[in-house]
Amino acid sequence: MRSVLIVDDKEMMRDSVLKTLERAGFDAATAADANAALEMIARKRPDAIVTDMRMPGMTGIELLERVRTIDDDLPVVLMTAFGTIETAVKAMKLGAFDYLTKPFEGDELVIAVKRAVEHRRLVRENALLRCQGEAPASNGAVSAERRGLDRLIGTSPAMEQLRAEILALASSQGTVLVTGESGVGKEVVARALHEAGTRAHGPFLAVNCAALSPALLESELFGHERGSFTGAERLRKGRFELADAGTLLLDEISEIDPAIQAKLLRVLQERGFERVGSSLTIGVDVRVVATSNRDLPVCVGEGKFRQDLYYRLNVLPLRVPSLRQRREDVPALASHFVEAVCAREGRPCTPIEPDAMGLLAAYDWPGNVRELQNICERAVVLSAARSTTITRSLVEPWLGGRVTLPPQEVEAKPAAGGATPRTLEEIERETIIETLVRLGGHRQKTAQLLGIGVRTLGLKLKKWKDEELVPQSL
Repeated sequence: MRSVLIVDDKEMMRDSVLKTLERAGFDAATAADANAALEMIARKRPDAIVTDMRMPGMTGIELLERVRTIDDDLPVVLMTAFGTIETAVKAMKLGAFDYLTKPFEGDELVIAVKRAVEHRRLVRENALLRCQGEAPASNGAVSAERRGLDRLIGTSPAMEQLRAEILALASSQGTVLVTGESGVGKEVVARALHEAGTRAHGPFLAVNCAALSPALLESELFGHERGSFTGAERLRKGRFELADAGTLLLDEISEIDPAIQAKLLRVLQERGFERVGSSLTIGVDVRVVATSNRDLPVCVGEGKFRQDLYYRLNVLPLRVPSLRQRREDVPALASHFVEAVCAREGRPCTPIEPDAMGLLAAYDWPGNVRELQNICERAVVLSAARSTTITRSLVEPWLGGRVTLPPQEVEAKPAAGGATPRTLEEIERETIIETLVRLGGHRQKTAQLLGIGVRTLGLKLKKWKDEELVPQSL
């Protein structure tokens, strides 16, 4: 239900507007003066404000100016019994959304507020999409709980236990600390928590704390005022403000600077913060989910992470198992990734041959699910030039020898006609050359696709050229 704040010094007018908006289905609240309204806005942001123009103390125009410094997207509808063209023009120039002259009909008020609330929704949705970099989620009939858990692929005991733990935590509003090795899918788990819980219809935003400098991270989290630092040309809302009524994922939280740790602790304790360059406290209702692949108690012991912040984050701990702990899920994950790449490339699905799948299932996966996803994508792309299926030769070069099959199962099999089987170096060389030729000799793209460094690629090519194993033109 959309919320509206009504500001008027006359009780009869406040009550009349309140009843009209409540009958129209709005969640309405009232304030007797502008200062009281500002306090209410700081605690909980409404979706629109309806305010009288002439009030003792701070006028409606002055309240509008203050609101613009707090939230430049919050629509304000002004009411006055002294309507003139000059005051209407002034109000619109200052950013008023609409202007009503008393006496007005109830329908006129409701239409103005509906337009204001819809404007707020669209502006907020556009801001969220810019942050998320993705299209709006589908509004299908699948339940939020099911939609969240469907992100988790696998039926191993470890995954079933993880699903049960997510369901137990999803309806809570407490902070969740998701831990696990790099690449296990901690962000996927965080999204599942959000979509399976009561905030599923609210925004989900994520911040990679390790990717930003302390100054940029502070602005990204809390926003900044216009002119607060060089380059701050306009007011900018931070992720906490944009994630209001939803979930904010703080990825790799162990990398946060100590000064920002202190500000983050305050947000978690008091549910309020100040933008960079402002002293005005803004209240938010955000559920925080934090992730870390580091041992935070060790970081606390080393003095790199605040102990009080760790306790505040670790209210609801959730450990994501490594792929080694759920090997039986590898076939389902591999098939899922292959299907996704084929759909993206607009080509028929490429099946994985049994011996290739056997190698994948036997691998130790030090890079976990992310490593499996990269190898599957690489195999699909390379199979386009070599085969209609994903064969053993398309995955074996990238497994680094960390296969735990019994010796008889990983011995080299004779090639057709009894020929000597190719070595891993020969398979690697053939794969690299094919990819390099397909990409027009572009070394950086080749290295990126194959998951190796450009320098490593260059050294391999130099070695093979010296041994006259590849053309000198490569």
